[in-house]
Amino acid sequence: MRVRIQSAPFDYGAECAGFGLGGAGVGAVVTFLGVVRDDRGGLSRMEIEHYPGMTEKAIAAMAEEAVGRWSLADVLVIHRHGTLQPGEPIMMVATAARHRKAAFAAAEFLMDYLKSRAPFWKKEIGADGAEWVAAKDEDEDALGRW
Repeated sequence: MRVRIQSAPFDYGAECAGFGLGGAGVGAVVTFLGVVRDDRGGLSRMEIEHYPGMTEKAIAAMAEEAVGRWSLADVLVIHRHGTLQPGEPIMMVATAARHRKAAFAAAEFLMDYLKSRAPFWKKEIGADGAEWVAAKDEDEDALGRW
């Protein structure tokens, strides 16, 4: 299990290459890449803040929960902080399990957690000013199913 919080870009292909392969009993690998998107139009950048140490600990706890709930062979969570541009990778989740249903469910669980509970603070900056990204009801609803 690996959790990385970093400001530097990561190479999605390189991170995926070989992930979960060769693990005893692994029959499924699921990966997800999140990208900074411009929902309002005119986004010039997103700034992401976090509390070092606390963020890693919180995400690692959720990854450990996923390992236990779905008997995962491996988990990788990467989340960036700092200044990111629209179209840049912001995070990725990878899960490896014996069966596809477990790998997909665990990946969705982790993505829902990252979206609504991981201790990150996001600010969108555009031509019309800056605005903190607020929690969305649909993200809370998605987390509620777990």
